Amino acid sequence: MTLLLLIAIPLCGGFLAWLLGRFHADAPRWISLAALGVGFILALDLGLEHWGAAGLANDNLWLLEYSHAWIPRFGISFHLALDGLNLLMVVLTFLIGILAVGCSWKEISTRVGFFHFNLMWVLAGVVGVFLAIDLFLFYFFWELMLVPMYFLIGIWGHEKRIRAALKFFIFTQASGLLLLLAIVALAFSHQSTSGVLSYNYMELLGTPLSEAAGMWMMLGFFIAFAVKLPVVPLHTWLPDAHTEAPTAGSVILAALMLKTGAYGLIRFVVPLFPDAAMAFAPIAMTLGVIGILYGAILAFAQTDLKRLVAYTSVSHLGFVLLGVFAWNELALQGVVMQMICHSFSTGALFVLVGALYERTHTRDLSRLSGLWAVAPKMGAMAMFFAMASLGLPGLGNFLAEILVLAGAYPVSIPLTALATVGLIFATIYSVRLVSRAFHGVNEGSWEFSDLSLREAAVLGVMVVGLIWLGLYPQPVLDAAAPTLSHLLSVMQR
Repeated sequence: MTLLLLIAIPLCGGFLAWLLGRFHADAPRWISLAALGVGFILALDLGLEHWGAAGLANDNLWLLEYSHAWIPRFGISFHLALDGLNLLMVVLTFLIGILAVGCSWKEISTRVGFFHFNLMWVLAGVVGVFLAIDLFLFYFFWELMLVPMYFLIGIWGHEKRIRAALKFFIFTQASGLLLLLAIVALAFSHQSTSGVLSYNYMELLGTPLSEAAGMWMMLGFFIAFAVKLPVVPLHTWLPDAHTEAPTAGSVILAALMLKTGAYGLIRFVVPLFPDAAMAFAPIAMTLGVIGILYGAILAFAQTDLKRLVAYTSVSHLGFVLLGVFAWNELALQGVVMQMICHSFSTGALFVLVGALYERTHTRDLSRLSGLWAVAPKMGAMAMFFAMASLGLPGLGNFLAEILVLAGAYPVSIPLTALATVGLIFATIYSVRLVSRAFHGVNEGSWEFSDLSLREAAVLGVMVVGLIWLGLYPQPVLDAAAPTLSHLLSVMQR
């Protein structure tokens, strides 16, 4: 029942926050913080309890499992399972959720209860996506993330929030329907060969498929995950959503929701459709490199700070696509590291942009300069996370991208060389961000308070995370190793 609790805690916490928000504005904040704290401790305790079980055999992959018949007539069950990979992602989800509540503490002043209800239900959906092993249940949680995030953007966003929320909804809903069609087609294909209708992930592995059917089903999964990652040219919803979302929405979107796309590629696309995935790999890796370069160039061209940070996600997550379809141990280790490190570095940049906007009411780089003298703590934090974003050695992002490049090199030297150019571009846009906003003369005569203790604490957690992952990543690599070994072995069957 522990796995069920990991989903039930944010769901119930969200309801309670909404109900008690009518009586006191601070109640939803404290309830959400407490619920996420309990979830984080529970997930962390699971990690510490099962850390020594890293060497489980491939036929007993799961550390914990929960299964209950849901719609038995159609072979659908409420099936959750935990291994090293999704354990890392669940711990990350609760930690980022706590930080998102912290960074929105003063920003959200209207309909506070309903805001935290939606925030908590997004997090519940994310946890469900990471834990679901029944593919129909996975799709249920995949869609559960969509509606509350739509409300977060559409109600508490900025000037063009309705347009951004609708664009986000249309892109993700349309691609989600392709995912549903592919899931149902795979289940029926499995039934035609085994005589059993099932949506169980472990049973669907190795389903015999014709070349054409495998490719079409794989593309259904791939497009849904590529939209969420996002992959160029399916990325256009992301800058608008990030720009208009409240700070907590941007943090959840960048740090967690985009990672559900990466998780889907690792867990489902390649293992379920190995032949189709390998045939598609050159195209996917090329799209990854295009995303790395294109996202970096567009990030450099932005004058809106939020759009700049949004396009950096397109660039950094191009490494994820490159690493997944390189499909070897080094590359997949780099992908897991990138998923976690990007959550900290980009999430922190959105927190900084939100804090800056709260004080100056502008995100326009042309109006910002000389802010280091006004807010030196904010400037120092911006410098640190910009260095993390450009891949400074000693920080987690550097190790993640080097591992991906090392894994991609034996597969395609030209694509690896082009991806390496993205590291140079990252340096250029990161330096531009810091120099334009924090150095130079304070032409706008800005005067405002520096980071508060609450904001410094939120950013400090991310600083510690990136330094720890950069200097001692072995616990993370060890936790993910059995799952990655199992997934790699699927390709060799």
